[in-house]
Amino acid sequence: MRVLFIDTVHPILEEKLVQSGYLCEDATKWNQSQILEKIGYYQGVVIRSKFTIDEEFLVHATQLKFIARSGSGLENIDLDAAKKHGVKVFNSPEGNRNAVGEHALGMLLMLFNKLKQGDDEVRQGQWNREKNRGIELDGLTIGLIGYGNTGQMFAKKLRGFDVNVMAYDKYFPDFPNDWAKSVSLQEIQKESDIISFHVPETDETRFMFNPIFIESCTKPFYLINTSRGKVVQTSALVDAMKSGKVLGACLDVLEYETKAFSNFTEKELPEDFLYLANSKDVVLSPHVAGWTKESYVKLSTFLYKKIIAEFGEVS
Repeated sequence: MRVLFIDTVHPILEEKLVQSGYLCEDATKWNQSQILEKIGYYQGVVIRSKFTIDEEFLVHATQLKFIARSGSGLENIDLDAAKKHGVKVFNSPEGNRNAVGEHALGMLLMLFNKLKQGDDEVRQGQWNREKNRGIELDGLTIGLIGYGNTGQMFAKKLRGFDVNVMAYDKYFPDFPNDWAKSVSLQEIQKESDIISFHVPETDETRFMFNPIFIESCTKPFYLINTSRGKVVQTSALVDAMKSGKVLGACLDVLEYETKAFSNFTEKELPEDFLYLANSKDVVLSPHVAGWTKESYVKLSTFLYKKIIAEFGEVS
């Protein structure tokens, strides 16, 4: 079975596939025309996020049996078209769920304890203790929207804190409540002091965090988004921060990211972003919540296991 690597992933995936009899080829430097011209020779492709798998691609991929997406999000794959063409789609959200859970907690603690502000000031010779008085998590209610791999792992990481964790998942409402209580979206909006998004980007979730969502929240709250940038409407977030409805935000992702997530916006940075960048109540990171040294290996390892489980070793 011939597998084309369109994106760079940890080499352990290729190593293990080759050991299992698969023929792997590097196409990470090919352009789209070259890929479309040659994809008909391959039974598998490995991608991350820079390349879109659509109907045109699948028409050319006449022998394709599987698409392996290193990571969790599948928004760059036309799943309906893949199903129509009989192509299996694998992803590996298990590979970076721990990293995302730890990162979300780290951002929240950084915001509540003013760690960036305090660090910057001490480096400048300033010793402002009162100005850097923090907030404790103890007793707060954290609402998770989406309770898949990363939502569950964030809830697990919160076990050591005396917090009330609730979760809403439209497609997984009856989850075991070891780490979080299953509730409605309305209860999340009514009770939460902190709201954290753990959803994929779909037509249903795109700009889910918008003025209507914010107005439906009963009390001022903090926002965490480690899912996808376009889940949060930045203009709505800024307006809510100015009004005091949103008290602060931890954002690993932004709606201005390029499609491949590897670059920031190629346009002039908008005023809304500049507001966030200048706010001491905002913690930002460059879409790296799931981007650890350990997750890099695990993402490829889980993909390998899924491919072998479906197609086996090649003699």
